[in-house]
Amino acid sequence: MEKLLGLDVGLARIGVAVCDPLGLAARPLTVIERRSKREDFDTLADIARREEVRAVICGLPLNMDGSEGQQARTTRKWAERLARALRAILGRTYPVIFWDERLSTFAAQEILTATGMDVPEDAAAAAVILQSYLDARKRGDRSDYGRVELN
Repeated sequence: MEKLLGLDVGLARIGVAVCDPLGLAARPLTVIERRSKREDFDTLADIARREEVRAVICGLPLNMDGSEGQQARTTRKWAERLARALRAILGRTYPVIFWDERLSTFAAQEILTATGMDVPEDAAAAAVILQSYLDARKRGDRSDYGRVELN
């Protein structure tokens, strides 16, 4: 197993979560206030290095019917740039795996309300996305929303 980084990429903020090395549980980590791609990628590279992650799970904003709209296409392009930036900054490749993020913000709001946790909503949404991926992997679910894997 390996530590993974979970991302909920928004226009103004990026929610960040991480899982334990066994891939059992995701936890909210932080929120990055978007500035520029370079600054955002530098910050994510620092987190990836510090947390010793091996891959990134990036929420893919699908339409409710499962189709991909403009926001999903934009996220895919951004994730490809992130993968290239991580390779350039950290000197190795990090696969970026896309995962369905539909209703992750709603689920995060429910969890935060039910538990009273004092965690930023975007970070909680990233944890929901990452936990969904971990749970699917445990079940042997082979759902595939694509990935960026540089040589």
